[in-house]
Formats: sequence, C-alpha cells, structure tokens
Amino acid sequence: MSKNKNNIRLFILVTAFYWFSMYAYIPTFSPYIESLGASHKMIGLILGSYGFTQMLIRIPLGIYSDRINKKKIFVNIGILLSFLSTAGMWFAETPALILVFRSLAGASAATWVSFTVLFSSYFEKDDTAHAIGLINASNKSGQVVGMLLGGIIAQALGQQFPFLLAAAGAVVGFSLSLKVDEKKDVDHQAITFKEILKVGRNKSLLTVSFLAILMMMISHSTTFGFIPVAAKNLGATSFHLGLLTTITTIPGILSSYLSGSYFSQRLGEKNTVTVGFSLLALSCLLVPLIDHLYLLYFNQMLNGFAQGMIFPVLMGLSIKNVEANKRGTAMGFFQAIYGLGMFTGPIFVGTISDLAGLKMGFWMIGLVGILGAVLSRFYKAEKV
Repeated sequence: MSKNKNNIRLFILVTAFYWFSMYAYIPTFSPYIESLGASHKMIGLILGSYGFTQMLIRIPLGIYSDRINKKKIFVNIGILLSFLSTAGMWFAETPALILVFRSLAGASAATWVSFTVLFSSYFEKDDTAHAIGLINASNKSGQVVGMLLGGIIAQALGQQFPFLLAAAGAVVGFSLSLKVDEKKDVDHQAITFKEILKVGRNKSLLTVSFLAILMMMISHSTTFGFIPVAAKNLGATSFHLGLLTTITTIPGILSSYLSGSYFSQRLGEKNTVTVGFSLLALSCLLVPLIDHLYLLYFNQMLNGFAQGMIFPVLMGLSIKNVEANKRGTAMGFFQAIYGLGMFTGPIFVGTISDLAGLKMGFWMIGLVGILGAVLSRFYKAEKV
C-alpha cells in the first residue's frame, strides 16, 4: 500500500511537470503568433493543429498500448516530444514553422491516454472518478504554475523565452518519469479487432466523446485561443496574460478535484456536466460585453471552474464501465474524438472573427456551450 502511495505521489509530480512544459508559453502564444504576421485564421490553424495530430494518433496509440500491455514507455515518449516541440518553437521564426512544432505538441499530448490509464491502475475500479479527478487536478496545477511563470518571463525577457522555460520543465518531468512503476494486468488478454469495433460503437462512449468535442471547442478557442487576443485589445501586457490564464485555471483545479469526489456524488454525473456546460456558455456569451480587463478576470474564473466541472466527469465516464484490457482503447477513442474539438474550435472562431469580428466569434462559441448542456441530458450508461 505504501509503495502504491509513493507511485501516486511520483506520478502526480510527473504529470504536473509535463503539463507545465505544455502550457508555460500559452498565455502569450496567440499574441506572439500574431506578432509574426499571422491572421486570425492562421492563428486558429496553428492552435487547431494541436488537436489534429492528437485526433490522428490517439486511437492507434490506445489500441497498441492495450495490445502490448505497456503504458510507461508512452509516458516517457510524450514528455520527450514536449521538449522537442518547445525547443523547436524557440528557434522557429515564421508562422509556418510554429505550425510544424505546435503539431508536434499535439503528438505529445496524444500520449495522455497512457498517463490517465496508468494512473488509474493504481486505484480500485470503483475509485476511477477519484483517480481521474486527482490526475486532472495535477494537470491543472502544472498548467497554472507554468502559465504564471511564463507570463512573468515573457514580460521580463520577451515572448519567446517561455518556450525555454517549457523545455526546462520537460527535462525535469522526463527525468522523474523514468522512475515511475508500471502495474501490469497479469490477466491481460490482447484486445481483438472485433472488441475494438465494439468499443467504438458503444453509445455511452460516443455520447461523452461528443460532449468532450464541444467542451474542447470552447476551451481551445477561448482560454487557450482568443481570450488572450481579446485581453490584448483591452490593454493587457504579457504579465497580465499570464495572470489571466492562471486565474482561469486555478478554479479549474478546485472543480476538477471536487467533480469526482463531491459534485458527481451530490448532483449526479449527468447533472454535473449539464451545470458545467451552462456556466461555460454563459462565460463565452459575456466576453463581448466586457470592456475592462478586471471584469475579464472574473469572467474567466467562471470559465475555468466550469471546465473543471465537466471534463473529469466525462473522462471518468469514458472508462468507468470498460473492462481493464479495453480501457486504453476506450480512453484513446475518447481523447482522439475530443481532439476534433481542439482542431475545429480555434479554426471556427478564427474564421468567424476574420469575417464578422471577434465578438461574433465569442457569441457563436457560446451557443456551442448551450448545445452541450442540452445534449448532456441524453447520456445513458452502457457496459463495454
């Protein structure tokens, strides 16, 4: 039991440093790309490439990791790819090169399948929601520290320097990941092609995956997309951008932790998702009405809290009723599908913003949140 607790603590650290490396440059990323001469549509394409590569890689990665019954190696590879991505963006001088290395960050994020399944293996099956809430809180903690320090570094040294900070975080995370223990399933049976198709056709998995698409469309076109651009228009400095994304993420840490241990038990999983989407939609619809930076801070706290309510519940539901030898495949399917939201969301808002203005982009993505609240009522559990 003591060894298991040590594994959990170490893995929480690995996860935090990994997501630190993935998000340290995010507060100033969109304005930095814009400073290189990119249009809003090009910014959307670069931001969306992160989701596109995940969408391509995650399902085959989940299937392969299930077949070979190994997860740790993909955790190691994921952190290494994060280092290569951030180091590459440090040297990149054109939007086209930024696009290439941001796509590599998506390949890194595709390994999150292995992170979540390996971490869940340290817990009993009935404790999956708690495990997912815990690792998502670690995820958010790494993001918060990374984005806060990234904003400070950008303000002091320039908008390129957060890439170096991110690369340093990846080096630490990779070193720690080498010490992670892997608890293998001794009764493991390689998943068959027929079982893969069965997983992919599961109605409850399809429902939560589609809801995750909608949530990722919103988060990657607002918090990690065009909110920094809107903040710049309100006079935000690089430090303000770092503070803004930090303030957005901190409530998400709290709600991520509470989503599995409190909200799901008190409200029920379905109601938790519905309330979360309703709050998320509200935060998007309010952005065009905001004319002071401090009001945007408060609004983004609501946005972050709502995201934290939704996502851990959806992630937990994606594998809750899935047999052990199919969990990597189910998680890979879930994460690949929501990669579509990361890809389409920024392009959707970027294109609308170029055509009708940034305010219209936020109003349209707010309607996506309302759609998520409505569709969440149709979820029904189905065993895989």
